[in-house]
Amino acid sequence: MRSRFTAWLATVGMLLIAAPLAAHHSVAAEFDLDKPITQKGTIAKIDWRNPHCWIYIDVKHPDGKVVGWTFETGGPTGLIRKGWRKTDLPVGAEVTITGFAAKEGIFAGPTGTTRSITFADGKQLFDGPAPGTGEK
Repeated sequence: MRSRFTAWLATVGMLLIAAPLAAHHSVAAEFDLDKPITQKGTIAKIDWRNPHCWIYIDVKHPDGKVVGWTFETGGPTGLIRKGWRKTDLPVGAEVTITGFAAKEGIFAGPTGTTRSITFADGKQLFDGPAPGTGEK
């Protein structure tokens, strides 16, 4: 009986450890690293959750049309380690986001992955390789 319980506990433990690993993917699997983008807009919503956080911005085009963009970032723990705080991204803040466009057919609507966010006051948050390293 004791060995059955130990085997069951070990199996459950391995499944719990493996579950987050299955969700991990390469940035290049969903985003085109040869298509850098820059979008300027207003933060409409933040989804601060695992495995990735999402930033939604409203981008106003010259013709007056507003287009909603969605940007994937790292997960909350990784962003906190980089100095981000959820309160750094208030709804209504004007931002310029640089990153890479999603590959066609992966997401519904305009989507990208975030590399940096610049606020109207010049403050910046970085998600990805350090600026100036030449890495994507």
